[in-house]
Amino acid sequence: MTAATLVRHNFFVDVEAEGRGLRLAARRIGVIGGSAPTLVFLHEALGSIGQWKGLPEELAARCGLPTLVYERQGHGRSAPLVLPRPGDYLRREAELVLPAVLAACGIDRPVLFGHSDGASIALNYAAAFPTRAAACIALAPHVMVEEMTLAGIRAADADPGAGEIRRRLARYHGERTTDLWRAWTETWLRPGFAGCELRAELPRIACPALVIQGEADVYGSAQQVSLIADKATGPVETLLLPGCGHQPHLERREAVAAAVAGFLARRLGTTAPTQPLAR
Repeated sequence: MTAATLVRHNFFVDVEAEGRGLRLAARRIGVIGGSAPTLVFLHEALGSIGQWKGLPEELAARCGLPTLVYERQGHGRSAPLVLPRPGDYLRREAELVLPAVLAACGIDRPVLFGHSDGASIALNYAAAFPTRAAACIALAPHVMVEEMTLAGIRAADADPGAGEIRRRLARYHGERTTDLWRAWTETWLRPGFAGCELRAELPRIACPALVIQGEADVYGSAQQVSLIADKATGPVETLLLPGCGHQPHLERREAVAAAVAGFLARRLGTTAPTQPLAR
């Protein structure tokens, strides 16, 4: 089976979180629901469904798992952001919005696949709800604020080419791009920001975890990986990729896909089906 044979369905999921309704854009790959593990993709700070570049479909086919991809508030076609963004937005996404999305989609056993902000949300969810996550895959996660992260954001914001970057992002986010960029830079660079701080909660992570980091990542160091490996209660596998930056799933796609497939086969016994996932 290939990714091209999978049934995909784009839709909107309506959830209630913090006393307000949110309409979030989503994509379903295969049949979701019940007790079977479901891959759930959580994008980066400036991410969207399209920016995964087909990886959800590839891993759904490779691992034989139904898959959900959705766009958080302010991203892609989802409801617009309300600025300023609260400093604890990652915790709110993990503990309030993500559970509402999973419930609305009938997902009982998520296999969380997160990149950057999405990885922090995935780990936060696994810590907050230790019995719910089947597994957690974290690419370039943040579990504490590093000065190199802030320096990287300052450099990106001041880069003469930032305007061109925002123009490329507008292909995915349209008129919301400016607010999304502000939400990223202004929130992280706010004095005293500690919204990704998760060190005290890491021992509550009991599900199997795979942590992947590029050794040339300008937004985070391998210390993020070692903290998770040292403190999490459940089994942790790690992969450090030489010469790789902040987007391992795009820069080293085959290595990441193979690592994820092997990890899920070992930890959950997954195998790719011989027939396409039907509607």
